[in-house]
Amino acid sequence: MRSFLETYGTAFAGLTLTLFFVAFAPSFAAPINLLNVLKETSFLAILAIGFTLALITSELDLSVAEVASLAAVVTGALIQAGQSPLLAVAAGLAVAFGAGLFNGIAVTRLKVPSLIATLGTAAIAKGFAFMITQGVAFVGRWPAEFTGIARGSMLGVPNLVIWLALVAGGALFLVKCTRTGVHMTATGEADEAARLAGIATGRMKRLGLAFSGLLAGVTAVLLTASLSSAAPNMAGDYFLYAIAAVLLGMTMFEPGRANVPGTLVAALTLKVLGNGLVLMGAAYYVQDIVLGLIIIVSVALSATALKKAAFKL
Repeated sequence: MRSFLETYGTAFAGLTLTLFFVAFAPSFAAPINLLNVLKETSFLAILAIGFTLALITSELDLSVAEVASLAAVVTGALIQAGQSPLLAVAAGLAVAFGAGLFNGIAVTRLKVPSLIATLGTAAIAKGFAFMITQGVAFVGRWPAEFTGIARGSMLGVPNLVIWLALVAGGALFLVKCTRTGVHMTATGEADEAARLAGIATGRMKRLGLAFSGLLAGVTAVLLTASLSSAAPNMAGDYFLYAIAAVLLGMTMFEPGRANVPGTLVAALTLKVLGNGLVLMGAAYYVQDIVLGLIIIVSVALSATALKKAAFKL
């Protein structure tokens, strides 16, 4: 029983929380509300999965939200200018991937701790985003072939949910079923031992941070397509939630380790919590208080990898 609770206790608590809101929160179980929760979870979970891939290699990426905002601005600027949606999407993803790769090079080549390097990248990305927009959001009636990326559906399943499934499945396959994933995990577990075993640990760290940047770009494109707008701080509200999702995910399935299934379930739990509190009439600041408590408790319980990454100075 103790082993079961350590592995699945948090997931079980999330299920219990969901059942509580089904019973007591007005309209929580309405299909349209549940669909909205899933859609909101998609943005958060994709961003958090990127953070997870970086943390698996024992590196932090505190730039994910600002990089996502910059990628959204680049995408939105090109759409606003009448460019091809394909070009706009490619440009947004390239900017985000480049930012992640820059983080990786700063960490592995320049030997700057990821805590510092990614904070610097976040500031740079924020500056560029405001430079491009001059502080004014891009809005408009954008092409359906672009907005359909996020707003459409396939066989009745919203595209956002499909994108989330593809990203989560791809990340899980990478980590669990490929040599690269094994090397990334080994690098995060024991950097020096992995290096002595012949693993290119620097390359694995660069890869983890590059993937984090790329998924920030995916989040940005989906957000921009869903909202038909792009602002220099549009992903800012997802930052703490993404960190909380990763930390809460580390308390389940593989306690003490960053893992994709845990992050996915944690992201859904956080969105269920936020939605349920709103429907029950809780004040807006209650969510922030609960989020802070979740972060502190999660680190206290099992976030060994996070502590290792944060204090590797």
